[in-house]
Amino acid sequence: VQLQASGGGLVQAGGFLRLSCAASGDILTFKNMGWYRQVLGGQREMVATITTGGSTVYADPVRGRFTISRDNAKNTLYLQMNGLKPEDTAVYYCQGLTIHNFNRWGPGTLVTVSS
Repeated sequence: VQLQASGGGLVQAGGFLRLSCAASGDILTFKNMGWYRQVLGGQREMVATITTGGSTVYADPVRGRFTISRDNAKNTLYLQMNGLKPEDTAVYYCQGLTIHNFNRWGPGTLVTVSS
């Protein structure tokens, strides 16, 4: 199952974006899915994760502003990002962890927040 993220772009501080990650097959292949981000020269960091049961975990910098969700019927993962800040600027990647504990990554989508 391949993952493809979309929805990135340029937005002003305080604005919002919704990222989508479409899976080429059954999203239930993944027991856990998440969004990660990486700035140029930095390490990839977890933004938010969600299990098949809907349990979520958020990184402290985004808690209360971002919401992760998954639509199993549409085989799609989402990240609603509100109240964006310049420090949210990064390439965002969607990730899926299979039931056999293999990680799958999609190509990133760039989010740029201007001040």
